[in-house]
Amino acid sequence: MIIRTTTDPISLHDVPNPEQHPCVFEGDGENGIEIYFENEANRQAYLDMEMEDKKVLRGDDTADYVAEG
Repeated sequence: MIIRTTTDPISLHDVPNPEQHPCVFEGDGENGIEIYFENEANRQAYLDMEMEDKKVLRGDDTADYVAEG
């Protein structure tokens, strides 16, 4: 599943017409997230951020999945 977010994570503004704005895709092609930005400067600021402890979340979208924990 690919998730698309049109809220710029730097400015927190909604990005209208995402096809006309810069984007970053994180994932393996089949599963991932598309993040759209208001402008290239915000996209670059996002790419320049260093995460101390990057986490990868994996889910199960089957009908019989029960979350534990």
